Amino acid sequence: MEKLQNHRLTIRYDGRAYFGWQRHGEKPTLQGALEQAIQRAFMVESVVTASGRTDRGAHAEGQVAHALLPTGPLEALNSYLPADIRILEAVSVAADFHACYSAVGKRYRYEIWNAPQCPPEREGRVWHIAGPLDHEAMGEVCPVLVGKHDFASFATRPNFKQKSTVRTISNIGFQADLPLITLTFESDGFLYKMVRNLVRAIVRVGEGRSDVEKIKAVLQAKDRKAAPGTAPASGLFLDAVFYE
Repeated sequence: MEKLQNHRLTIRYDGRAYFGWQRHGEKPTLQGALEQAIQRAFMVESVVTASGRTDRGAHAEGQVAHALLPTGPLEALNSYLPADIRILEAVSVAADFHACYSAVGKRYRYEIWNAPQCPPEREGRVWHIAGPLDHEAMGEVCPVLVGKHDFASFATRPNFKQKSTVRTISNIGFQADLPLITLTFESDGFLYKMVRNLVRAIVRVGEGRSDVEKIKAVLQAKDRKAAPGTAPASGLFLDAVFYE
């Protein structure tokens, strides 16, 4: 049997048809689709481990995973995958490389479609908000969330597999090319549903129901109950995972 090597996979996917990343019984998942493709392409069973969990319905342009695979060209994998999953790059890496534990940061993107109607091609790939938003106010509140903070207020189940809720957001980008509003978040790590919770708080400012001082108070409360709800997974994209 051919020796298997550790490989780093960079993956793009549309998450609309999947119940998140992790295998979940008979339900379609991203991990399940990738592992099935590997088995069909190379006749080997291999666990595909991602850089982190994927919410049901969320997407990726640059998810990273690792798996033990045969050496040589891996382009054949895409021919065994559904059209909504593509491996963009597959490279052999050191045996101790781990897609999650070796990561030093991530960049997420969140897209909002702010118009009365949402184009069919955007359905399930944006958060459609029909009512007006004050996008200038939304942009002005973003710097409040940049830096090293305890983000317990913005973590769903803040103690879920997390030893600490302190994270450092190095940048929040805000761009309003109406009707499309795009937010980008770069950090050394994110808590469970943290990006979606931050987006909901920022949108609340755009709705005129919150402001800079209220967001500061929510951050300082370190209590999930102090924050508003959670933005839909449909607008969330994992753009990149960073390594040393």
